[in-house]
Amino acid sequence: MSQDTPYIFDATTATFDQMVIENSFHKPVLVDFWAEWCAPCKVLMPLLQQIAESYQGELLLAKVDCDAEQDIVARFGIRSLPTVVLFKDGQPVDGFSGAQPESQIRALLEPHVQMPPPAAADPLKTAQAMFAESHFAEAEAVLQTILAEDNTNAAALILYARCLAERGELTEARTVLDAVKSDEHKAALAGAKAQLTFLAEAAALPDVAELKSRLAQNPQDDEAAHQLAIQQLSRQQYEAALEGLLKLFVRNRSYNEGQPHKTLLQVFDLLGNDHPLVTTYRRRLFAALY
Repeated sequence: MSQDTPYIFDATTATFDQMVIENSFHKPVLVDFWAEWCAPCKVLMPLLQQIAESYQGELLLAKVDCDAEQDIVARFGIRSLPTVVLFKDGQPVDGFSGAQPESQIRALLEPHVQMPPPAAADPLKTAQAMFAESHFAEAEAVLQTILAEDNTNAAALILYARCLAERGELTEARTVLDAVKSDEHKAALAGAKAQLTFLAEAAALPDVAELKSRLAQNPQDDEAAHQLAIQQLSRQQYEAALEGLLKLFVRNRSYNEGQPHKTLLQVFDLLGNDHPLVTTYRRRLFAALY
């Protein structure tokens, strides 16, 4: 009824003592007595398998087909199906009959089975989460630890460069990006380079208040519209920037040799294909193109 794994298996009359009794001296073994004709058995078994897998080898699950293994049924006096028995140190120590909710099964197992320790958090994922929440200094500290162990880690280098860029260290950020040799993270590398481009451009442009004032006086001021989008991108105001760039593209797609289109594509690289804004604005750009 389900796929076997190293800790989920079928037990037969020939293998029961070795697979269940002997194994139970090392790890608790949950035995599921089932039959093909038993509808509740088919509901319970996937749940037991899921529970066993969650213990990552600390609990074994043995399945006994009662129609095929009458000797085991008689040996343990199984009278109704499904019946589940927990073996520990060679002896049955607990069990239940009938389908039960997951919470009750876990409560039964809790005194007998130790949950494996939680897996250590991936430091790169931790840094990515910190960066996403604008905790750049904390992300940078985690990334420095990662890079101290492996200074060729492309994903860590790229994110570290973005942290440096966020605090204005653009030259140092470029140096870090130049150290990325792997082709594995092309999209992330393109995004980081786009971020540096926007930050560098924004530093040389009029401030936001001046650009908004120009647009209030002349909404058709293409230069001000594009420069405002760059300023917004440098401040991570992505939706406002994308909206402005798309409007500029629709109004004057040839502005500055097609710069609105080029900038939109740079923002898509920066945010990545999975970002909801990219999905939305890529679709809107496509509609505007055709």
